[in-house]
Amino acid sequence: MPTLFNILAILVMIAVVIVLLRGLVNMMRGGSGNTSNKLMQARVLLQFVALVLIMLALYFSGR
Repeated sequence: MPTLFNILAILVMIAVVIVLLRGLVNMMRGGSGNTSNKLMQARVLLQFVALVLIMLALYFSGR
């Protein structure tokens, strides 16, 4: 079970990096502020999900 949470956490962390890079590219190109805001919201949500998955992995590996 902890292995599943570890794999999911890694996938979500990769998604965080992708969203962060898309946001940076959008800002460098002078893109829409609305798009930047949506990307920031998605990044924060993905970071929360990654944190929850990491905590679950730690909880289940402690048993």
